[in-house]
Amino acid sequence: MDKLELAVRVFGNWLGENHPEITTFADVTRDHCLGWIAHIAEAPTERTGKPLGVMSRIQRISGLSQFFRDTAIWQYADMPGYTLIGAGDAPKFPQKVPRFIPDHELDKLMPAIEAIACPFQRAALLVARWSGARRSEIQRLPIDCLDRYPDGTSRLRLSGRKTYKERVVPLHEDAAQALQKVIDLRKNAPERPFTDERTGEEIRYLFMSHGKLLSTYYLFETSIQDACKAVGLVRPGGRDGTGRGTVSAHRFRHTVGTQLAERGAKLHTIMKVLGHTSVSMALVYAQVSDQEVLRDYRAVLGPGATIAGPAADELRNGALPDASVDWLKMNFFKTELELGRCLRLPAEGPCECDLYLTCAKFVTTPEYAPRLRARRQVEQTLALDAADRGWDREVERHRCTSQRIEKLLADLNEPFDDPNDTPEDDQLELST
Repeated sequence: MDKLELAVRVFGNWLGENHPEITTFADVTRDHCLGWIAHIAEAPTERTGKPLGVMSRIQRISGLSQFFRDTAIWQYADMPGYTLIGAGDAPKFPQKVPRFIPDHELDKLMPAIEAIACPFQRAALLVARWSGARRSEIQRLPIDCLDRYPDGTSRLRLSGRKTYKERVVPLHEDAAQALQKVIDLRKNAPERPFTDERTGEEIRYLFMSHGKLLSTYYLFETSIQDACKAVGLVRPGGRDGTGRGTVSAHRFRHTVGTQLAERGAKLHTIMKVLGHTSVSMALVYAQVSDQEVLRDYRAVLGPGATIAGPAADELRNGALPDASVDWLKMNFFKTELELGRCLRLPAEGPCECDLYLTCAKFVTTPEYAPRLRARRQVEQTLALDAADRGWDREVERHRCTSQRIEKLLADLNEPFDDPNDTPEDDQLELST
């Protein structure tokens, strides 16, 4: 109720300042509400001088929507009688790319983690590094969480605190050994078991001391910060003025997902290891780590790239707008066509590159030369067939397309015909 009251009061204040002619909620329209949403997205608050965060904006929009919805149900007088805004009008959360830990930072950090004196902290961080488990899942590991596959590989059982689904994942031997030391320490500890609030079962947690569950702050935050400072992975700032570590324990989870994707793991495997419930969550790592996308990106946008097509001059001269470059960097995998790439932004409307190879946003590279040659042969075959049937317009269309492809191949310094084909192969393709 407090949040609802705040939303209505803030909205009323805005109406009073910007639309003083409105004296009843019955005169409020959807446009007024959308104007208020745009205002709270940009206007600084009195307390902090900064715009509201995404969550605060969503709460206020939700409160105002609830106000209109309730008053419509209760049939209050002088009200619109229906909901003016809904969940779709709230600002969207920014979709951030997972921040994995680069190899050179891992090489510096892991020896410092191995040298941590506390066995609980060392085991927790090593399990996070090699399993990709969430911190809350590691914190509540049971004593019997570790066993082995038939081939001897260590296996870790995770409770799935967030997804309510228990899962089993392989575990690196370094993490398994550190975890086994904690298990040996805790095995004979005379502590009463806890009752799991979800299942009601009695369970003995692994990361406990003096009858209390160790906090995630102790297990992860303090230990990872000390390790970062020991190897110089810090950025300026912090309460003590000595700087704060650049690596957080949660980034181990992103690192495991990224490394799995880079080394060819299936999406199903990434989902099972990280405990994802939807393919789209695991697909983020595949998009970030797709080496084919990186190779194609460099072939098109890299310095000195061999490219052809109407958009080639714009790319060579650096005339592509910054907004286009930023969008391409984030969404390059979406630009692929059969014969090249489309550099059209979503705001520019539907793409025509597949239909017209003269589209201003079309660009291609030598990697597409085999497809261009194959398409040229198809167009020439169709032109001959149209000529036999007396379809002059079709002959012209297919010959123009063939000539456009020849121009692209020439700009790419590629031959018109496949150098590996023999005359017999050409005759066979034409006959089929």
